[in-house]
Amino acid sequence: MTGGSGYWRSRGLAPLSLAFALALPATPALAQRGPISLPATTLDVAIGQLARETGTDIVSIDPGLRSIRTPAIRGARGLEAALHHLLKNTGYRARRLAGGGYRIERGALPLARAVPPARPPAAPLPPPPAPDPDIVVTASKQRITLLRYPGSLTQVADPSALPGVAAGTLSDAAHQVPILQSTQLGAGRNKVFIRGIADSSFNGSTQAPTSVYLDDVQLNYSGPEPGLRLYDMASVEVLEGPQGTLYGSGAIGGVIRLTSNAVNLHDVATAATAGVTATGGAEPGYDLAGMLNLPLLEEKAGVRLVAYHIRDGGYLRDQDRKVRDVNRANTSGARVALRVAPGEGWQVEASGAGQWIDAADGQYAERVEGALARRTLLAQPFDNRLLFGRLVISKDWDSGLRFVSASGIAGFDTREIFDATARSARGAVLSPRTIYRANHDKQLLSQEARLSRSLPNGNSWVAGFTVVSDSDVLTRSVAQAGRDVSIVGVTNVTNAVSGFGEATFALAPSLSVTVGGRYSSARTDGDPSAQARPSNFVKGRLTQRFDPTVAASLRLASDLALFARFQTGYRTGGLAVAPGVGRVADYKSDAIMVGEAGIRKLRRGATGLAASGSVSAARWENVQADLITRLGQPYTANIGNAKIVTVEGNLDWVPVRGLRAQASFLFTNNHVEGPIADLSKRNNRRLPETPPFAAHAGLSYAWDVSPGQPRVGLSADYTGRSVLGTGDFLDLSQGRYWTADAFAALRIRRAELSVTLNNLTDRRANQFAFGNPFSLSLRDLLTPLRPRNLRIGITTGW
Repeated sequence: MTGGSGYWRSRGLAPLSLAFALALPATPALAQRGPISLPATTLDVAIGQLARETGTDIVSIDPGLRSIRTPAIRGARGLEAALHHLLKNTGYRARRLAGGGYRIERGALPLARAVPPARPPAAPLPPPPAPDPDIVVTASKQRITLLRYPGSLTQVADPSALPGVAAGTLSDAAHQVPILQSTQLGAGRNKVFIRGIADSSFNGSTQAPTSVYLDDVQLNYSGPEPGLRLYDMASVEVLEGPQGTLYGSGAIGGVIRLTSNAVNLHDVATAATAGVTATGGAEPGYDLAGMLNLPLLEEKAGVRLVAYHIRDGGYLRDQDRKVRDVNRANTSGARVALRVAPGEGWQVEASGAGQWIDAADGQYAERVEGALARRTLLAQPFDNRLLFGRLVISKDWDSGLRFVSASGIAGFDTREIFDATARSARGAVLSPRTIYRANHDKQLLSQEARLSRSLPNGNSWVAGFTVVSDSDVLTRSVAQAGRDVSIVGVTNVTNAVSGFGEATFALAPSLSVTVGGRYSSARTDGDPSAQARPSNFVKGRLTQRFDPTVAASLRLASDLALFARFQTGYRTGGLAVAPGVGRVADYKSDAIMVGEAGIRKLRRGATGLAASGSVSAARWENVQADLITRLGQPYTANIGNAKIVTVEGNLDWVPVRGLRAQASFLFTNNHVEGPIADLSKRNNRRLPETPPFAAHAGLSYAWDVSPGQPRVGLSADYTGRSVLGTGDFLDLSQGRYWTADAFAALRIRRAELSVTLNNLTDRRANQFAFGNPFSLSLRDLLTPLRPRNLRIGITTGW
């Protein structure tokens, strides 16, 4: 995991470098005096290195640079020769700017014609302002450079440092990112939380506290994160929350933004990866994926296709059914993206995605049966279907003005079964075999339009509006001996409209201030299913509110800055199942206020130290939570107020080329006051899924030799103790374990061979104290870590 200054490198289908608009100045002290040499990399990274080595300002706002591979340069005689080699056959040209420096832009002109000698100006121009660092936070929607961004932000770990990570999900990535916490029901069922803003371990009707976006379009509204596999991603940015001003309701914990690799309009490109995983004492698994990029019309249109299939081998056994490896799962998915660049700064991007998850059984064990075993009378499969569509139309003007219109649709269809047969604490069957079924159908429609502008003096602004419509339908039934009875479910339909604006002002070369706000109006209408609405139920809940942002960034040096931020956020209310059979109830909106202060240092050049840290305090009022009764029935309630204090830090050190050390941690403390907490022991008044301490450390080394490029690495992670929920009933212990992983990789021409060893010490720990709501009262459930497993993989690309 990297801090704010990390980025990703291309390895076949592994994610590329951070998706950003380039502003690549150099430090004069680093100006290159002799021949120029650059390693083979991507065009955006190569240009940044060239700018730093030559002391020349090189500017671009084209995200397509990250998709183009560049050859190694050895001994180029001067800046123009190096630019000529980098841009040859890429479809880009370098245009000399009047005030010095170059602008990289689309155009097939050779370098000699693209860079004519500049005419001397009539009068000396004032010196340009001190340049900002080259990483720009695209998720801020203003193209604010990272050093000026006044808030906590994390880029998820460099996948090139850990082969096979791209086959995982956000929940898998949370294992190495302390600020992320995740439940462990299984892919497509997990909830992800940011910095301790965790409401519940259970999936219900409440709006998710963490918003997940794929390329400008929201993927989720309520329930778990989608479980999308992270193949062919350019970046994964985690903006710690709340993010109410820019992203609206639901982003009270923050936003996770997935940016897929852009369609390359110039070159045909392919990539493929395959791996086989062996798990100790369990069945093997495998993963396959491929990518194809095709220009349809040179510099005007192109398409990119990604497809994958993953088999996660099971490792749990069922004693009653005499079955081994019951928790196997299959995931298949595909994404397609079409990009059209008609000219004059216009760009149209249309993309779609589909993913299907088929889990054969639940992912939990029972302590009384051992760490990897349980007893059930029937299989408990889970099926999830995700369909996603997106249309983004944008235009860039030379003045820095940018228009974006992003439309999206996301649909989820989930089916799950639980064994609801009553059992005693000793496992004796107390009732006929009982099957509980829950089906969830969701559809999210979203539309956002915004204008933004970034100016050379550091000022920037963004303004726009958003319209969201979400439909969430829960149906349930119980079957016993041929008798299938529908029981109460709920349907929530939420419609929301909001207008937002945020501006950053450079009050001085080293000081910038950000102010903004969002006004939202949202209405949620609900209906119980399977029975008539209760007479005392009031249909519809209207929420109107304003969420402000006030923040500041103070640059102490060219690579060091302080920041502070205050922001609010909220979630809409709705209708949910209530305690008791056949009841529904209305739950109210909740709101959060967070203040934070921190420091960020960026690395300049190929070696050096990058670090960040922050302290934050949150006040969360009227917390919504999906809960479980002692009989296993779901319900939703406002459980009270919570106070949360966190301290976090990231360290990324490259002492010499090739050697990299990384570390990160999260300290957090929270306390809940409310109807459930006040009746519980003082130590049981905590939010779920949030350990007081979590940490990650990693060490890797890469040799830059020919023809192979060996890499090795070792990482360790610690997760402190957390609980399943607030109150005595849910004070079930989980966490308090550490794990270690190791990898080695060798690149031979176009292929990279890798070996990854996860859970190196074969730990038997409990990640999550839940798996079946109807067995929860026995307080005996655990979700074990996957036993020690070895993956051997190969990745190649053209």
